Amino acid sequence: MSLRPAGADPMLVYSMSVSVDGFIQDRDGGIGWSVPSDELFRFHLDAVRELGACVLGRRLYEAMLVWETDPSLRRDDDTDAFADVWTALPKVVFSRTLREVRGNARLAEGPLEEEIPKVLASVDGDVEIGGAELACAALRLGLVDELRNFRHPVLIGGGTPFYPPVPDIVRLDLVDVRAFPSGVVLERYRPAVGAGG
Repeated sequence: MSLRPAGADPMLVYSMSVSVDGFIQDRDGGIGWSVPSDELFRFHLDAVRELGACVLGRRLYEAMLVWETDPSLRRDDDTDAFADVWTALPKVVFSRTLREVRGNARLAEGPLEEEIPKVLASVDGDVEIGGAELACAALRLGLVDELRNFRHPVLIGGGTPFYPPVPDIVRLDLVDVRAFPSGVVLERYRPAVGAGG
């Protein structure tokens, strides 16, 4: 199932696994509760295949770098394919501390509000933004076109929230819902057009 209509303009998408109570990491930074089923892994693989680029913060960049450097993650056809697709995907990394990045990645040269339009204009597919702090900054700037919650059936009670505090109400349109046999539910939202607070 394609997440993007044919011929649509590239969008900036914030997509993460999230607990029912709204967290993307537990209090210790763990994500073990969000390990995908085989079916969900293949869904993520197909979604990454459709991307034109990824914009991410340092911590997520470093966490995902293992797909490019650790051959032990290549365990079957699906993980081999994911490693290949992720390695080839162009990435823009926002970091105050990194001086260089590896593979098909570059360090951001300007602020988020300048880099995002530049990246969107340079690709045919959607651009995914990852890393809670970076994505939340893009949300506050009104740059995010779609939110994709992969809601896992678990309560973790605290940690890193998926959504940032917002100064005003942000109205959203629910554009799609899909339930997986594992109990994970994908909810897709877009900012409501012309809606006030």
